[in-house]
Amino acid sequence: MNVTGLLIALLIGAIAGFLAGQIVKGHGFGVVGNIIVGIVGALIFGFLFGNLNLLNSPILNEIAGGTIGAVILLLLIGLFKKVT
Repeated sequence: MNVTGLLIALLIGAIAGFLAGQIVKGHGFGVVGNIIVGIVGALIFGFLFGNLNLLNSPILNEIAGGTIGAVILLLLIGLFKKVT
């Protein structure tokens, strides 16, 4: 992966993490946290659903998938916080 690809992946992760934080209220992690949540969310989405083309644009597709996966991740984190 070149530098441009890495920067695009980080930007998509940040956007997906931010959107997930807005959807699941009370889960703001800052810029670095949003990037991590977004990237892990994209991995979760890819593991659960594979290459599901939700939208026509590849970048919007990655943002949507990352956001859905990040929402799943934040909901799981919320469940574990309530248990402990």
